[in-house]
Amino acid sequence: MPDIILTTLNAKYAHCAFGLRYLMANLGDLQPRTKMIEFDINQRTLDVTERILAHEPQIVGIGVYIWNAAQSAELVANLKRLRPNLTVIVGGPEVSYEVEQQPICHEADYVITGEGDLAFAQLCRKILKGGAFSDRALPTTDAARSTIVPAPPPEFDRLALPYDLYTAEDIAHRVIYIEASRGCPFECEFCLSSLDVPIRNAPLDAFLTAMQSLLDRGVRQFKFIDRTFNLNIKLSSAILQFFLERHRPGLFAHFEMIPDRLPEPLRSLIKQFPPGALQFEIGIQTFNERVAALISRRQDNTKAEENLRWLRTETGVHIHADLIAGLPGEDVDSFAAGFDRLVALRPQEIQVGLLKRLRGTPIVRHDREWQMVYSPHPPHEVLQTKSIDFFTMQRLRRFSRYWDLVANSGNFVKATPRIWSGNNCRAGAPPAIDTASATGAVALQTPSPFWSFLQFSDWLYAETKQTHAIALARLKELVARYLAEKINLPENEVSSLFDLERTASSAAPMRQAKHLAKR
Repeated sequence: MPDIILTTLNAKYAHCAFGLRYLMANLGDLQPRTKMIEFDINQRTLDVTERILAHEPQIVGIGVYIWNAAQSAELVANLKRLRPNLTVIVGGPEVSYEVEQQPICHEADYVITGEGDLAFAQLCRKILKGGAFSDRALPTTDAARSTIVPAPPPEFDRLALPYDLYTAEDIAHRVIYIEASRGCPFECEFCLSSLDVPIRNAPLDAFLTAMQSLLDRGVRQFKFIDRTFNLNIKLSSAILQFFLERHRPGLFAHFEMIPDRLPEPLRSLIKQFPPGALQFEIGIQTFNERVAALISRRQDNTKAEENLRWLRTETGVHIHADLIAGLPGEDVDSFAAGFDRLVALRPQEIQVGLLKRLRGTPIVRHDREWQMVYSPHPPHEVLQTKSIDFFTMQRLRRFSRYWDLVANSGNFVKATPRIWSGNNCRAGAPPAIDTASATGAVALQTPSPFWSFLQFSDWLYAETKQTHAIALARLKELVARYLAEKINLPENEVSSLFDLERTASSAAPMRQAKHLAKR
């Protein structure tokens, strides 16, 4: 029986627990005494409890994230009630800040705040030797006291890399996460990465050796989780050159990129990759410069637009661009203008996310002035602001979901633009947008993609009263009905559109790991 169980609840089976693998890789002499078990949030917490306790461990370490916070709290409570002498250690982003306010932090024996790669091993050694580890205790209503263990950011050259811990099953069926750096130099107030300084890079030779080992074992899809992959041009160029030299059909890499930083050395490399080999997740978040300044986000919008336009016209990169709705100071008209500006740049996917109040982030300083109201439950999405009331925010939430189902899915590539190209944007929406700033060309008055799709979103919800569990066949029928009845497209044109969709779907290569961009 193992002395230590390392566990977490992933958002879905296809996701690997990258953090657990780092903890396991850095356990040293404790590795043989440790077992790593992964679950997902769709499994019953009592069943998870049973499987863990069946191993009769002395220590259970649990990774806590925004997507599993509720289930993790229930799991810790179960473990401590059933086995009061079991030592439970929690760590991860969700419990690294505001620990005094979280019941899970009071239930656990230890809370590791920060990056626990080395701290977890040190703590386990002390516990297994019968020693006490004290730093800062959280008072509770009973005799128990949880201990906070701050973990300073470790230097990369002190860490054992975890890539050998990906199993053959992981490689065959799950997302393989990679990181070449940690930290972020920017101070965007909605993001935890803004608290993660300084920037630390993996030792390049050891890192590339690990990548070669993964390639040799059959890995073909790599998801880099670096928040700013293109910050260090020397590092990112070396990694791109590595994958370019080893490219073969099916090889695919996903990177998170800074929108306004794409110098010539990177452009030269990027252009050499064949279509579909690279996916860039590019966080625009907002085009409103006043809002960006309010939340301490530094971004050259003109340069970002230039880079996106270049990527679409000169490369085969698949672009996944992000926008955030509900930022303090941004109203619907401002968000609509930013959305339309981004649509004009033609990224293959636009992820519309509602602002989340991540624990520890300084976004809370705007709560009073901008009347920010967030859900008390994870993922703590914004419910309303001074600029956007609750009912409008609900419409934006449905817009986000339907945009993902229709525009981002790849099933309505031809039909989606017809939702706005044939629409007069009724229901009081602005009738047109000026695309001069987005294209750099002569100003053209075109219908607004945002207001047109919002109108479609409202209609779709009125028809279905649901945002999930809509079968694809049913969705196709609804889109066709909308185009015919509300946009007034001739029936033969609608039929032709969907004939083209079927042709494009059968002729196009498989969409490269679209789920890699989902978090």
